[in-house]
Amino acid sequence: MKIVGDGKVIIQMDTSMAKIKVLDTEISVVQDEFISLTDIAKYKDTQEANDIIRNWLRNRNTIEFLGVWEQIHNPNFKVVEFDGFRKKAGLNSFNLSTKKWTESTNALGLISKSGRYGGTYAHKDIAFEFAAWVSVEFKLYLIKEFQRLKEEEQKQLGWDIKRNLTKINYRIHTDAIKENLLPKQLVPVQINYVYATEADILNVALFGMTAKQWNEANPDLKGNIRDYADVYQLVCLANLESLNAHFINENIPQDQRVQKLNEVAIKQMGILLSDSAMKQLEDK
Repeated sequence: MKIVGDGKVIIQMDTSMAKIKVLDTEISVVQDEFISLTDIAKYKDTQEANDIIRNWLRNRNTIEFLGVWEQIHNPNFKVVEFDGFRKKAGLNSFNLSTKKWTESTNALGLISKSGRYGGTYAHKDIAFEFAAWVSVEFKLYLIKEFQRLKEEEQKQLGWDIKRNLTKINYRIHTDAIKENLLPKQLVPVQINYVYATEADILNVALFGMTAKQWNEANPDLKGNIRDYADVYQLVCLANLESLNAHFINENIPQDQRVQKLNEVAIKQMGILLSDSAMKQLEDK
């Protein structure tokens, strides 16, 4: 999946790996919060990325920053070993690798990965600090693109939750139809017609039209009327599905259910549209 915005590209590869493009340099992001220092270093020198990271690790300010970060976030951080590195940092003879740092201090903020997406990765707090050491401009763009990635992930997550909520309630809805409205002798074609009719009850109650009427009015759009519903309508639809299932179980006639559902839809949409919390959910 590619998401394009403001000339920048985010490439979502899978649930644990993503790439963001920063000043024409692709930066890998793994495990949600870890960013590739190797990729950041390549912005400065594509051939000597590992040397750039090692030089950064030799810096006294770097060791101080890493130590403080670990003490805040890592209860198993070995402070005594950290003090040993801190005393030597800055000396000409001092040399430190990511592997040596993590194994000696039990650090969590830096990790080394092998394989296809191998390299040195760091928690975003540390990665931003390294990016600033490489280039202040690059750091600012990195933060911007990382935030964009997180926003897109939240939007996708929010959409999945909304769609799944509707699907779950729809299952309750169709089960109620099967148990209460379908005579045992109906053939599959008749059963499908009843389901479609019940789905259209909700469409008419909420959208004011049947699925067929919407398709005829929108011949150029793919999908169905519910695919183009906004967050307010999806929430209301989920509520209507549960309510209609209850009405079916109560043996309320279809014409009465349509009227009741429409009254509920009008009331709920009015409440939802004036709810600031729903506005925040829509913006995600």
